[in-house]
Amino acid sequence: MASAQLSATTRDNGGKGVARKLRIAGRVPAIVYGHGREPQALSIDTRELERLLDRISAESTVIDLDIGGKPARTLIREIQRHPFKRQILHVDFQELVAGEKISVSIPIVLIGVPDGVRMDGGILDQTMRELEIEVDPSNIPNHVEVDVTKLTIGSSVHVRDMTLPEGVEVLDDEDASVCVVSAPRAVIEETPVAEGEAEAVAEPEVIRAKKPDEEESSEK
Repeated sequence: MASAQLSATTRDNGGKGVARKLRIAGRVPAIVYGHGREPQALSIDTRELERLLDRISAESTVIDLDIGGKPARTLIREIQRHPFKRQILHVDFQELVAGEKISVSIPIVLIGVPDGVRMDGGILDQTMRELEIEVDPSNIPNHVEVDVTKLTIGSSVHVRDMTLPEGVEVLDDEDASVCVVSAPRAVIEETPVAEGEAEAVAEPEVIRAKKPDEEESSEK
Protein backbone atom coordinates (compact mmCIF):
# COMPACT_ATOMS: atom_id res chain seq x y z
CA MET A 1 0.00 0.00 0.00
CA ALA A 2 1.40 3.36 -1.08
CA SER A 3 1.10 6.30 1.29
CA ALA A 4 2.14 9.95 1.42
CA GLN A 5 1.90 12.92 3.77
CA LEU A 6 0.27 16.29 3.21
CA SER A 7 -0.47 19.29 5.42
CA ALA A 8 -3.77 21.18 5.46
CA THR A 9 -5.40 23.96 7.43
CA THR A 10 -9.05 24.41 8.26
CA ARG A 11 -11.14 27.25 6.84
CA ASP A 12 -14.43 28.52 8.14
CA ASN A 13 -15.84 30.32 5.13
CA GLY A 14 -16.89 28.89 1.80
CA GLY A 15 -18.16 30.24 -1.51
CA LYS A 16 -16.62 31.22 -4.84
CA GLY A 17 -15.22 34.49 -3.54
CA VAL A 18 -13.30 32.83 -0.72
CA ALA A 19 -12.06 30.07 -3.02
CA ARG A 20 -10.81 32.65 -5.52
CA LYS A 21 -8.89 34.51 -2.82
CA LEU A 22 -7.30 31.26 -1.64
CA ARG A 23 -6.06 30.45 -5.14
CA ILE A 24 -4.62 33.94 -5.55
CA ALA A 25 -2.78 33.39 -2.23
CA GLY A 26 -1.27 30.15 -3.54
CA ARG A 27 -3.60 27.74 -1.80
CA VAL A 28 -6.15 25.19 -3.03
CA PRO A 29 -9.59 24.90 -1.40
CA ALA A 30 -10.43 21.36 -0.32
CA ILE A 31 -12.86 19.34 1.75
CA VAL A 32 -12.58 16.16 3.82
CA TYR A 33 -15.57 13.94 4.55
CA GLY A 34 -16.15 10.39 5.70
CA HIS A 35 -18.13 7.96 7.76
CA GLY A 36 -19.13 9.45 11.12
CA ARG A 37 -17.74 12.95 10.53
CA GLU A 38 -19.13 16.20 9.24
CA PRO A 39 -17.57 17.55 6.01
CA GLN A 40 -14.75 19.93 6.90
CA ALA A 41 -13.49 22.74 4.67
CA LEU A 42 -9.69 22.88 4.20
CA SER A 43 -6.99 24.68 2.27
CA ILE A 44 -3.72 23.24 1.00
CA ASP A 45 -0.52 24.82 -0.27
CA THR A 46 -0.69 24.65 -4.08
CA ARG A 47 2.99 23.87 -4.69
CA GLU A 48 3.08 21.17 -2.02
CA LEU A 49 0.00 19.53 -3.54
CA GLU A 50 1.33 19.69 -7.10
CA ARG A 51 4.67 18.15 -6.06
CA LEU A 52 2.78 15.34 -4.33
CA LEU A 53 0.53 14.62 -7.31
CA ASP A 54 3.57 14.46 -9.63
CA ARG A 55 4.98 11.45 -7.78
CA ILE A 56 1.97 9.39 -6.67
CA SER A 57 -1.01 7.60 -8.14
CA ALA A 58 -3.73 9.78 -6.64
CA GLU A 59 -6.51 7.19 -7.02
CA SER A 60 -4.82 4.51 -4.91
CA THR A 61 -2.41 6.31 -2.54
CA VAL A 62 -3.41 6.77 1.09
CA ILE A 63 -2.79 10.38 2.13
CA ASP A 64 -1.88 10.95 5.79
CA LEU A 65 -3.44 14.38 6.09
CA ASP A 66 -2.19 16.63 8.89
CA ILE A 67 -5.10 18.97 9.61
CA GLY A 68 -3.73 21.57 11.99
CA GLY A 69 -1.88 18.92 13.99
CA LYS A 70 -4.69 16.34 13.88
CA PRO A 71 -3.98 13.30 11.64
CA ALA A 72 -6.49 11.77 9.24
CA ARG A 73 -5.91 8.86 6.84
CA THR A 74 -7.59 9.82 3.60
CA LEU A 75 -7.94 9.01 -0.07
CA ILE A 76 -8.27 11.62 -2.83
CA ARG A 77 -11.70 11.17 -4.38
CA GLU A 78 -11.83 14.06 -6.84
CA ILE A 79 -9.49 16.67 -8.27
CA GLN A 80 -11.15 19.55 -10.09
CA ARG A 81 -8.95 21.35 -12.62
CA HIS A 82 -9.39 24.37 -14.84
CA PRO A 83 -10.33 23.09 -18.33
CA PHE A 84 -7.60 25.09 -20.09
CA LYS A 85 -4.97 26.16 -17.56
CA ARG A 86 -4.86 22.76 -15.80
CA GLN A 87 -4.87 24.72 -12.53
CA ILE A 88 -6.10 22.70 -9.51
CA LEU A 89 -9.37 24.28 -8.40
CA HIS A 90 -10.56 21.96 -5.64
CA VAL A 91 -9.77 18.59 -4.00
CA ASP A 92 -12.08 16.14 -2.21
CA PHE A 93 -10.62 13.82 0.46
CA GLN A 94 -12.43 10.82 1.97
CA GLU A 95 -11.39 9.82 5.48
CA LEU A 96 -10.70 6.09 5.77
CA VAL A 97 -11.97 3.85 8.55
CA ALA A 98 -10.18 0.57 9.35
CA GLY A 99 -12.34 -2.41 8.51
CA GLU A 100 -14.64 -0.41 6.23
CA LYS A 101 -14.03 -1.38 2.60
CA ILE A 102 -13.76 1.24 -0.10
CA SER A 103 -13.72 1.17 -3.90
CA VAL A 104 -10.55 2.33 -5.67
CA SER A 105 -8.95 2.12 -9.09
CA ILE A 106 -5.46 0.61 -9.30
CA PRO A 107 -3.10 0.53 -12.32
CA ILE A 108 -2.71 -2.65 -14.41
CA VAL A 109 0.94 -3.34 -15.26
CA LEU A 110 1.83 -5.79 -18.05
CA ILE A 111 4.97 -7.87 -17.38
CA GLY A 112 7.16 -9.43 -20.09
CA VAL A 113 7.13 -9.61 -23.89
CA PRO A 114 4.53 -11.95 -25.44
CA ASP A 115 5.78 -14.89 -27.54
CA GLY A 116 3.47 -13.71 -30.31
CA VAL A 117 5.29 -10.36 -30.40
CA ARG A 118 8.83 -11.69 -29.95
CA MET A 119 8.63 -14.56 -32.44
CA ASP A 120 5.84 -13.67 -34.86
CA GLY A 121 5.89 -9.88 -34.98
CA GLY A 122 2.47 -9.50 -33.37
CA ILE A 123 1.16 -6.37 -31.67
CA LEU A 124 0.31 -6.18 -27.95
CA ASP A 125 -2.71 -3.98 -27.27
CA GLN A 126 -3.59 -3.11 -23.66
CA THR A 127 -7.34 -2.47 -23.65
CA MET A 128 -7.72 -1.87 -19.90
CA ARG A 129 -5.26 0.18 -17.85
CA GLU A 130 -7.02 0.40 -14.48
CA LEU A 131 -8.95 -2.10 -12.39
CA GLU A 132 -11.83 -1.09 -10.12
CA ILE A 133 -11.69 -3.02 -6.83
CA GLU A 134 -13.19 -3.03 -3.35
CA VAL A 135 -10.73 -3.50 -0.51
CA ASP A 136 -9.91 -2.63 3.09
CA PRO A 137 -7.91 0.64 3.18
CA SER A 138 -5.02 -1.10 4.90
CA ASN A 139 -4.64 -3.58 2.01
CA ILE A 140 -4.84 -1.37 -1.07
CA PRO A 141 -2.38 -2.77 -3.68
CA ASN A 142 -0.10 -0.30 -5.46
CA HIS A 143 -0.96 -2.02 -8.75
CA VAL A 144 -1.82 -5.42 -10.20
CA GLU A 145 0.60 -7.28 -12.51
CA VAL A 146 -0.32 -9.41 -15.53
CA ASP A 147 2.30 -11.78 -17.00
CA VAL A 148 1.90 -11.73 -20.80
CA THR A 149 5.00 -13.69 -21.84
CA LYS A 150 3.07 -16.83 -22.90
CA LEU A 151 0.56 -15.02 -25.10
CA THR A 152 0.59 -15.98 -28.77
CA ILE A 153 -1.11 -14.24 -31.68
CA GLY A 154 -4.86 -14.22 -31.08
CA SER A 155 -4.48 -14.81 -27.33
CA SER A 156 -5.92 -12.41 -24.75
CA VAL A 157 -6.22 -11.87 -21.01
CA HIS A 158 -9.53 -11.09 -19.33
CA VAL A 159 -10.32 -9.75 -15.87
CA ARG A 160 -11.26 -13.27 -14.72
CA ASP A 161 -7.72 -14.48 -15.57
CA MET A 162 -5.98 -12.05 -13.23
CA THR A 163 -4.48 -13.11 -9.89
CA LEU A 164 -5.29 -10.67 -7.09
CA PRO A 165 -4.25 -10.46 -3.43
CA GLU A 166 -6.52 -12.02 -0.83
CA GLY A 167 -9.32 -9.75 0.33
CA VAL A 168 -9.54 -7.84 -2.96
CA GLU A 169 -12.90 -7.92 -4.73
CA VAL A 170 -13.10 -6.96 -8.40
CA LEU A 171 -15.90 -4.60 -9.40
CA ASP A 172 -15.25 -4.62 -13.16
CA ASP A 173 -16.89 -7.10 -15.53
CA GLU A 174 -14.97 -10.40 -15.32
CA ASP A 175 -15.35 -10.89 -19.08
CA ALA A 176 -13.75 -7.52 -19.89
CA SER A 177 -10.57 -7.74 -21.98
CA VAL A 178 -7.31 -6.55 -20.39
CA CYS A 179 -4.96 -7.09 -23.33
CA VAL A 180 -4.73 -8.96 -26.63
CA VAL A 181 -1.97 -9.94 -29.06
CA SER A 182 -3.00 -9.20 -32.65
CA ALA A 183 -1.47 -10.37 -35.92
CA PRO A 184 0.97 -7.96 -37.59
CA ARG A 185 -0.51 -5.58 -40.11
CA ALA A 186 -0.27 -7.07 -43.61
CA VAL A 187 1.81 -5.20 -46.19
CA ILE A 188 0.13 -5.30 -49.58
CA GLU A 189 2.61 -5.15 -52.47
CA GLU A 190 1.72 -4.75 -56.12
CA THR A 191 3.05 -7.67 -58.18
CA PRO A 192 4.41 -6.57 -61.60
CA VAL A 193 2.80 -8.25 -64.60
CA ALA A 194 5.19 -10.48 -66.62
CA GLU A 195 5.82 -9.58 -70.27
CA GLY A 196 4.13 -12.74 -71.58
CA GLU A 197 1.12 -12.17 -69.33
CA ALA A 198 0.88 -8.58 -70.53
CA GLU A 199 0.53 -9.80 -74.15
CA ALA A 200 -2.10 -12.32 -73.06
CA VAL A 201 -4.20 -9.67 -71.40
CA ALA A 202 -3.83 -7.19 -74.28
CA GLU A 203 -7.02 -5.66 -75.56
CA PRO A 204 -8.78 -8.27 -77.82
CA GLU A 205 -9.51 -7.57 -81.48
CA VAL A 206 -13.03 -6.34 -82.05
CA ILE A 207 -14.81 -8.48 -84.63
CA ARG A 208 -17.99 -6.97 -86.00
CA ALA A 209 -20.55 -8.37 -88.38
CA LYS A 210 -20.40 -7.16 -91.98
CA LYS A 211 -23.19 -4.96 -93.24
CA PRO A 212 -25.33 -6.32 -96.16
CA ASP A 213 -23.87 -3.80 -98.66
CA GLU A 214 -20.35 -4.78 -97.66
CA GLU A 215 -21.18 -8.44 -98.34
CA GLU A 216 -22.53 -7.64 -101.83
CA SER A 217 -19.46 -5.65 -102.78
CA SER A 218 -17.18 -8.45 -101.69
CA GLU A 219 -19.05 -10.98 -103.88
CA LYS A 220 -18.58 -8.91 -107.10
